[in-house]
Amino acid sequence: MIQKFKTAASTRINAIGLPVLALIWVGFFWGTTWIASKEGVRYIPGIQMAAIRQFIAGLLYIIFFLFTKAAWPKGKQWNTIVILAILNFTLSNGLSTAGVKYISSGLGAIIAAIFPIWIVIISFFRGERIAQLAVIGVFVSFGGVCVIFYEYLSDFLVPDFRLGIFLSVLATITWAFGTLYTKKKAASYNPYYSLGFQMFISSILLFAYNGATGISVSLSEIPLNTWLAIAYLVVVGSLITFTIFIYSLQHLPPEVSSIYAYMNPVVAVLLGSIIFGEALSISIAIGGIVTLFGLYLVNRSLRQSRKKTNILIK
Repeated sequence: MIQKFKTAASTRINAIGLPVLALIWVGFFWGTTWIASKEGVRYIPGIQMAAIRQFIAGLLYIIFFLFTKAAWPKGKQWNTIVILAILNFTLSNGLSTAGVKYISSGLGAIIAAIFPIWIVIISFFRGERIAQLAVIGVFVSFGGVCVIFYEYLSDFLVPDFRLGIFLSVLATITWAFGTLYTKKKAASYNPYYSLGFQMFISSILLFAYNGATGISVSLSEIPLNTWLAIAYLVVVGSLITFTIFIYSLQHLPPEVSSIYAYMNPVVAVLLGSIIFGEALSISIAIGGIVTLFGLYLVNRSLRQSRKKTNILIK
């Protein structure tokens, strides 16, 4: 019986394709990380939660690569690591985690997905030629965001909601700068070893901020739910899913492997509605679809002009 089950499962995997299954895993489980973040920040400040998550995940990455005797970064490579640690993890991840405390997990995921729009805008102000398809995509996405926020017009009167939106949008801007800097200063050594150092360095900076502001909650006072959320983010969100994501990148063309970016907000919105009872209305659904379609146009334009870029990695 067990052998028949293994044979049937193997046949099914071969029919669908293991890389495609890996991509589905990434799209789903990175979507669930927004739910875990939302649960965790219910009890502690978002900056503190991001610091703990990145400290543990970064340390585990570093220990693994030390165990495999990978070469350490050298010279100016450390400059790149520190700058990316600040842009991608201290600011982007830290701000998005802090922002989701004040807005729904689904809304946070949708806002996070719009970072390619900032890449187009930044590129424009840097004097680069912007393809017509990218411009159309930006306007389509903006229209979708307007539809979504129509549902939240009254919420803008609430200071905490405005703060959550501001932090989340700022996080996408810093991520856009980080991805552009990554493309320009791509390191010649193992980029995933670099990822561990970026997480670890950012955690030190975030812990320093927590200490300076005095907003931290004592570790002994952090409830079990938050520790479970952090454990999920570290193990499933950072270690397992990122490894599977690397596998999907290696075995799928970029236009296919980037589909996960459109799956994450859908998963976050649906699970947020089911688990936390977050609003799920027609305007949110339509606005989300329009926004993601606009982002598809933007990403397609970016792929056409920069076929070998890492801009779509998140």
